[in-house]
Amino acid sequence: MLVFGTQMHIVTFIFVSIEIVIFFYLGIFRLARPDDKNATLNLVLIFLLLTYNVTGGLLPDPKLPGSNFLQNIIAYATGFITPCYFPYYVYKAFGLTKLKFHAYRGVYLFLILPYCLFVMVFWFTGDLKDAQNLLILPVLYAVWVIISLTKAIRFKYNNDFSTIEARQELVVLLFSITPWVGLPVITYFNLGQAVEALITNIGFLLLFGLQVSRHITELRNEHEKLIESEQRLRNWNADLKDEVNKRTKELEKINEQKTNNFINLVHETKTPLTLIKNYLDEYISKYGTVEELDVIKGGVDKLTADVINLFDIERFSKGIDTYKHNQISDFSGILRDSLPLFKHYCVKHNIECSTCIDDNIFVKADPNALYRIVNNIIENAIKFTDPDGEVLISLTVEDNEISFSVTDTGVGIPEDLQKKIFEPYYQIGYKNTSLQGMGLGLPIVKKVVEGIGGTVRIESDPSQRRGTKVMVTLPRYEPTEKDTIEKAVDKLSKLNYSFNRGEVSDGDYDAKKRTILLVEDNIAMMNFLSNKLRLTYNVFCARNGSEALKKLFEMVVTPNLILSDVMMDKMDGFAFAKTLSEQDKYSHIPIIFLTAKSTPTDRLKGLRLGAIDFISKPFSFEELSQKIETVLDNMLRQQQAIISTSIAALNAGKGPETDNMAQPALSKFEQNCKLLHLTTREIEIARLIVKGKTYRDIAKELFISEKTVTKHIQNIFAKAEVSNKVELINKLSK
Repeated sequence: MLVFGTQMHIVTFIFVSIEIVIFFYLGIFRLARPDDKNATLNLVLIFLLLTYNVTGGLLPDPKLPGSNFLQNIIAYATGFITPCYFPYYVYKAFGLTKLKFHAYRGVYLFLILPYCLFVMVFWFTGDLKDAQNLLILPVLYAVWVIISLTKAIRFKYNNDFSTIEARQELVVLLFSITPWVGLPVITYFNLGQAVEALITNIGFLLLFGLQVSRHITELRNEHEKLIESEQRLRNWNADLKDEVNKRTKELEKINEQKTNNFINLVHETKTPLTLIKNYLDEYISKYGTVEELDVIKGGVDKLTADVINLFDIERFSKGIDTYKHNQISDFSGILRDSLPLFKHYCVKHNIECSTCIDDNIFVKADPNALYRIVNNIIENAIKFTDPDGEVLISLTVEDNEISFSVTDTGVGIPEDLQKKIFEPYYQIGYKNTSLQGMGLGLPIVKKVVEGIGGTVRIESDPSQRRGTKVMVTLPRYEPTEKDTIEKAVDKLSKLNYSFNRGEVSDGDYDAKKRTILLVEDNIAMMNFLSNKLRLTYNVFCARNGSEALKKLFEMVVTPNLILSDVMMDKMDGFAFAKTLSEQDKYSHIPIIFLTAKSTPTDRLKGLRLGAIDFISKPFSFEELSQKIETVLDNMLRQQQAIISTSIAALNAGKGPETDNMAQPALSKFEQNCKLLHLTTREIEIARLIVKGKTYRDIAKELFISEKTVTKHIQNIFAKAEVSNKVELINKLSK
């Protein structure tokens, strides 16, 4: 029974239909799992079987194009190619290593070559029966393959066929290949297309079914392992989550305990500080004050303010507001009452203080909270404004909002740091100076302002112009006749910081005394140490490393010892020590660091730079004095020993020989440039100035613009503290 008017039998058509469905299913599976090699092997097998059935079912057919010879050649070609794939398929899919010869060589010798002979005989004789006589060779080869297949399966299972898997594999593989042995017989005796399709397709479909069954079993095992792994992962995640939660709770408990201990410490510190402060105030009111008492009082006031800030920031972090905002406060009055103290410091340090304050501005807030806002913001503005600068304080009303702003002419705050300054303990600005603070002022201001229902923001762009504007916006309150207006606040009698920027005189030089260079940025500390040390030594003072280098250049005598802080602006103590170590004239001077920065890493760094000792703040002056005396005495003994040794060697005729390999000393010009901290480009320009070159000549020689030359020369004049080229040449040449 043929279908669709072709030569294809209905049995062949059924197998073709089934195999088309299988082929598309395997194609989708192959796309889903591109790394699955068995899927590719099965896809090729079904494709070859499908091709064999289609060509064998349709050809030869006089209705189709092509000669009878060509159609027969194509039909027999697919009948040879499909069996050729069988050894390779079972070799790869079932792991039958003993079939390697047949998979890669045997099929070419005993299937492809006989097919070529079949074509040649058919071509020359034109008789298909004569050519079919050559089919005996593939039949014999098929018998050989069956024997090899049996041996390969035995080898794979070590001759043990006790398992179902081994017996199943042997039966199915033999059953799938055996029908192809009889294929030439079917063709030779012309038993019909239906018989041929049944025998060949059933065998290969059984082979495919076995392989698919094995594959399904593997996939199930993988799925079960995946589920088991997923379950283990869930259990592990649950255990990990429990452990993380446990550790988190432990850390939170430890952190809370530390915080509570810290708060308790701060709280306990407030009581003795209060006693000290009140007894000190009482003593000063009865007996008057002196400079030493002012220093002590300033230190106590600052320490009290820092302790209060620490205590408050921890309370704010726990959501506890320290103020009672159910009061009505006169913001205008509180600000005006605070101004005399701020203006006093501005006048003292030559800072212009301007105000613009509207009257009768009221806020529903604790007056102490308003004072906290006013004090912190104005204090910061004064602290970071240089002499001859300006601070503008403004309090105005617009609609239902109060705007309090403070504008200064300081260095400004970069935009990327304007949010960070409201984080506790974050510090910018003079990071290495005594103006550094603790980084708590603005965070507390932000917390207080938010507690009142307001906002605080920064306006500053150092790249465009100097200065910072801090703006606080608060809700306005209109008092009624029943309201009681509060204005009194609990405040310190002084600002939290002493903004001393004055000069400290070096004093008269006494040739009979040894000389110390003191480098310290805290004016109070510098005054204390210089006053104490001048009783025994000549003391020269500098506020940072850069100023100390200039001081060394100007001093009439080389100091015997240098006492230096580490954390300073412009040039810190470590950079200062490094610069000195590179100067032959000053590298021998011993350095003692006085600093609160005394970790093992810092100490090691300082010692590598040539420091002979670290003294941590706070320190005892008696201990410092004894160390200075010991160091200087040891140096004197060493000098005397060297002189005695040299004299003895000269008397014995064994004077020290000059080291011809010694490096040449730096010229006076180079040493002076280093002392002034000039850059490489500035040294090049200074050298040309000494040679008498004009600005235009310097620009041409260095391939830069005259404007750039002018800018560099202005920097050189500033560092050398001169106003013209003649003074500069004299300073660099002496």
